[in-house]
Amino acid sequence: MSNEELAYDFPPMLKVYKDGRVERLMGTDIAPPSTDPKTGVQSKDVVISQEPAISARLYIPKSTTTSSPQTKLPLLIYFHGGGFCVQSSSSPTYHNYLNALVSEANVVAVSVDYRLAPEHPLPAAYEDSWAALKWVASHSDGNGSEDWLNSFADFQRVFFSGDSAGGNLAHNMALKVGCEGLAGVNLIGIVLVHPYFWGTEPVGGEESTATAAGREFISALWRFTYPSTSGSDDPFFNPGKDSKLGELGCVKVLVFVAEKDILKDRGVYYSEILRKSGWKGVVELIEATGEGHVFHLEDPTCDNAVALEKKIVAFLN
Repeated sequence: MSNEELAYDFPPMLKVYKDGRVERLMGTDIAPPSTDPKTGVQSKDVVISQEPAISARLYIPKSTTTSSPQTKLPLLIYFHGGGFCVQSSSSPTYHNYLNALVSEANVVAVSVDYRLAPEHPLPAAYEDSWAALKWVASHSDGNGSEDWLNSFADFQRVFFSGDSAGGNLAHNMALKVGCEGLAGVNLIGIVLVHPYFWGTEPVGGEESTATAAGREFISALWRFTYPSTSGSDDPFFNPGKDSKLGELGCVKVLVFVAEKDILKDRGVYYSEILRKSGWKGVVELIEATGEGHVFHLEDPTCDNAVALEKKIVAFLN
């Protein structure tokens, strides 16, 4: 067997060779934590767990060093995207995005670094994200291990957000909060940007907009990252099949979709089924015309990205 024989190929994300090697084609660059010269936002990395290996990058805005007496700020817990198999909390894409968002919204942020498939197949990312949330919640009495959270975070104003697979994580973590509770934390809302949901049956305009190859790519990637899944109607992946959807543990949800994104109709469908689920909160859906999947990360200064950020800032405040 040649060591160049492919077992899996998911462009533009990664290749897996038959000898077991994993070659990530994106999301491997690292931006160190820092004080951002443009915004004054400070960041640092913390270890949440050694075994399994879970870490996070924390962010505090410039106001934490200038305002006195110290007022507590909303706490945003962020889950990065990347199909559960690429990217990290220290990727320049996410580091730059959170520097800007933390500055504009004047919030404290925790960007979770969960383990990636295929080395750590799902449900590892869900388990790691929940462990990270419990670690964050351990600071709600002001006596946690991390001073930034003890000093600056308002645990009565907590939000989850994420893009793509991170949007999937943010939803599933909010659902877990609703079903199981998270002591010391008041989850107000979640922001899902182009969330990575799917299902066996097409919804909305998917039959005309999502090609057979595109549909197969998404369901194959899900099976690749979660080998023990029941398939595309797994409640983790298709919230419409989740009998507990109405127990979502927050009072407001903001969903962003993009006109040219294959996942667009899923985001619309999620908003519709959430409204009908018996959940008592308010969901708002915003579509960016002419844009593709996670356009705001690729071109953060374009008009639609600026509008998206403004909407999130208002939601968090």
